[in-house]
Amino acid sequence: MVEVRRGGVDDAEVVAALLHDFNTEFDTPTPGVEVLAGRLRTLLPGADLVALLHGDPPDAFAVVSFRPNVWFDAPVALLDELYVRPDLRGRRIGHALLSAVEALAAERGGRIVEVNVDGEDSDARRFYAAHGYSHIEPGATEPSYYYVKEW
Repeated sequence: MVEVRRGGVDDAEVVAALLHDFNTEFDTPTPGVEVLAGRLRTLLPGADLVALLHGDPPDAFAVVSFRPNVWFDAPVALLDELYVRPDLRGRRIGHALLSAVEALAAERGGRIVEVNVDGEDSDARRFYAAHGYSHIEPGATEPSYYYVKEW
């Protein structure tokens, strides 16, 4: 079994290609591999954005951003993307990536991983629920909502 590893600047193109494939699969706009690779080459050397890769060559990935938060003593991890090629789904690769994200967050002293899921993506909602994620905060009776404004 191939382990999950942290991607570096040398992996920017492969992560960009997988990101592009992810968006293309779900008919979501993408700026293209070249633009994404450029952004990743800038972001991956820092500590705020991490790409975790599975496979050699990589066939699945997770991108996680870390940010400070007034409610916690450690950074909050935001799982920006998690993607497994369609032909490899059902083999617990997503589980391995999500576990690696959680371990990385814990390693940094974190206690929370957030992820935004599209309402119609029932497969992703089931996946995260099966791993203990909830869209209802502890003590609340109503679901959380993610609002966005782009300009």
